[in-house]
Amino acid sequence: MKNLLRNVLQKNRQNFRTVVDFNPSKDKLFQFNFTETNTEIRSSDIADTAVFSQYINYKLKSTESKYGIGGYAENRVLYKRSELFDTVPKVSALNGQREEPESRSIHLGIDIWGPAGTKVYVPVGGTVHSFAYNDNFGDYGATIVLQHQLDTIVFHTLYGHLSLADLTNIKEGKYISRGELLAHFGNPNENGNWPPHLHFQIIEDMRVKRGDYPGVCTKSESEKYLQNCPDPDFMLNMMQYASL
Repeated sequence: MKNLLRNVLQKNRQNFRTVVDFNPSKDKLFQFNFTETNTEIRSSDIADTAVFSQYINYKLKSTESKYGIGGYAENRVLYKRSELFDTVPKVSALNGQREEPESRSIHLGIDIWGPAGTKVYVPVGGTVHSFAYNDNFGDYGATIVLQHQLDTIVFHTLYGHLSLADLTNIKEGKYISRGELLAHFGNPNENGNWPPHLHFQIIEDMRVKRGDYPGVCTKSESEKYLQNCPDPDFMLNMMQYASL
């Protein structure tokens, strides 16, 4: 089933509308690296939202890029800034001993970094599956999940770190057309305390989740989660234009 979704996304790849205003003939994209190999960032900088935002803005300005982008399947150091990504040690059924805790660090979506208020559009028509305000430090903040069907295959797209105002008039079951304005990048005080950006993720099976789904998983569970969450660039078609 997972390969069927990838095949359908690949087949329709040229028909998706970009989720942000982006013209590859004139707009530049900077590809961020948030793995431990990036020596420009320190844990203390990432933990401070204002300092982290300054870093994002500096890189975009210095490279004359309209947006920053990247992160799918990336093993990130970003999530050390919040206890939200720590896992609770499990007790082994075999010997009763506690397992070592494993933090979530594998990113399951693609982030697009840009100014608060940046418009977010729907890449393909779908209905509002669910929405929520996930108001924890390091969480999604305002979040919308859409449900789509292409060639009989049902799947979902998740939009995280939005403006809280975008949840005011939205209703579950409402149909949103391709290219229709859905939301805007939120400010740190409403987007989970992150520099303004969009977390965009494709999810096949929501597994009874509503208004939320893990955007980061542990390394040991990454194969399972990445199977359920294909590369968002199947729909974004933007990574080919990104430069380091």
